[in-house]
Amino acid sequence: MAKDVHDLDRLDARIVSALRREGRLPNNALAASVGVAASTCLTRVRSLVERGVISGFHAEVDPAWFGRPIQAMIAVRLRSDARGAISEFSDRMAAMPEVLNVYFLAGADDFHVHVAARDPDDLRTFVVDHLSSAPEVALTETNLIFEHKRGRLSE
Repeated sequence: MAKDVHDLDRLDARIVSALRREGRLPNNALAASVGVAASTCLTRVRSLVERGVISGFHAEVDPAWFGRPIQAMIAVRLRSDARGAISEFSDRMAAMPEVLNVYFLAGADDFHVHVAARDPDDLRTFVVDHLSSAPEVALTETNLIFEHKRGRLSE
């Protein structure tokens, strides 16, 4: 089922827009900013979460504060006979403490794995021990991340 911004009424769209600008808005401030009662706003936010429009709330934390200042995006190609291992591979990667994000892709690469490491040796160990030595992995390519800026999805 396709998801469409047109499935949201004006109030829901204003609530989502306000939360995208400032995800930490307290409910009373959010309600005031969109012009409804706090109880109405809370009900709407709960509905947006239940419907999957809002998929979660989180704090974005700099991995360097936890001793992992080196970030990399690792492209991974699985062996052609390992297609049955896609879900298991994805789950295994996501459960590792070094892994920030796992992206399952269409195209030449099967996955991009975003990792944070303590130092270059730690990154190398991750690639060798958890990727290159995995029987389902055919190829990896590691790219260091110098800087990351989050974009804003436009409505």
